[in-house]
Amino acid sequence: MLCISGMKKEDGGAQDNPNMQAKKLTTPYLKAISGSFGGIVEASCLQPIDVIKTRLQLDRSGNYKGILHCGTIISRTEGVRALWKGMTPFATHLTLKYALRMGSNAVLQSAFKDPETGKVSSHGRFLSGFGAGVLEALIIVTPFEVVKIRLQQQRGLSPELLKYKGPVHCAQTIIREEGFRGLWAGASPTVMRNGTNQAAMFTAKNAFDVLLWKKHEGDGKVLRPWQSMISGFLAGTAGPICTGPFDVVKTRLMAQNREGGELKYKGMIHAIRTIYREEGVIALWKGLLPRLMRIPPGQAIMWAVADQIIGLYERRYLQMTPL
Repeated sequence: MLCISGMKKEDGGAQDNPNMQAKKLTTPYLKAISGSFGGIVEASCLQPIDVIKTRLQLDRSGNYKGILHCGTIISRTEGVRALWKGMTPFATHLTLKYALRMGSNAVLQSAFKDPETGKVSSHGRFLSGFGAGVLEALIIVTPFEVVKIRLQQQRGLSPELLKYKGPVHCAQTIIREEGFRGLWAGASPTVMRNGTNQAAMFTAKNAFDVLLWKKHEGDGKVLRPWQSMISGFLAGTAGPICTGPFDVVKTRLMAQNREGGELKYKGMIHAIRTIYREEGVIALWKGLLPRLMRIPPGQAIMWAVADQIIGLYERRYLQMTPL
C-alpha cells in the first residue's frame, strides 16, 4: 500500500491514472450519500422561504404584499414556528430526492460516457440531468410536495382547528378522500419542472466548475466549500426563471381537493389557461422571488456539502490505493 506521493514517484501519480479516479468519483452510491446529507442541511436552513413561496403562490386575493409582508403576517398571526410548517416532509423529501437525483444522474452519465476517454459530452450530461429530474419527480417529489403544500396552506397552529394533523395524517386523509392518485396531483408540471431544472443544473454546475476553478470531474481536484457554493448558486439560478409557470401550476394542482365541489383546475394546460385568463400572465411567475431566494442558495448549500463528502472519499481513496 502506497500513499499518493509514492504513486507520483513511481507512475506519474493520480493525474496519469484518470480512469481509476473517474470510476470512484462517479460511484452512484457515493453521489447518493453526498446528496442526502446536503439535502438535510438545506432543508433546515431554507424551510421558511419555501413556506412563504407556497403562501404567495396560493394567494389569489392579494393578502400578501411581498416576501417580507408575508413572513411578517405569518409570524404575527400564527407564530414563528409556522414558518417551519411542513418541515418533516420537506426534509425527508429533500434527503430522498437528492439521493435519487445524484445517484441516478451518476448511473445515467455512465451510460453516456465515451468508452475510450471516460468523458461525458454536454449533450449526455443534459440528458442525464433531465432523466434524473423525471425520476425524482415521479418517485419522490410529487407525493411529498402534495403533503407539504397541504400542510403549508393551513392557517394557524392549533391542532384541533387544522384538517391535517401532521404529514402521516395528511397522507392518510388524502388517500382516504381522494385515493392514491391524490398524492400524485400535479405530476405533469412537476415532471416538466424537475426534468428541465436538473438538466440545466447539472450541465451548468459542471460548466461553472470548469470555467471558474478549472475543475474537471474525475481530475482529483477538490473544491473548497466556498467555491462549490458559488458554482452551485450560479447553476441554480436559471431553472426557477424558466420553470416558473410549471411551479405555480404544480402548487395550485397539489393544493386543491374535491372537498366542497368540483376541482377548479382540470390539469396542467387547463390550469395555465385559467390562471392566465383570470389573473394575467405575471401570475404564472408568482413566488419567483422566494424561489430565487431558496433554490440557488439551496443548491449552494447542497453542493458545498456534497463536494466535501466526495472530496473526503477521494482523498482517502487516493491515499490507500495500491499500485
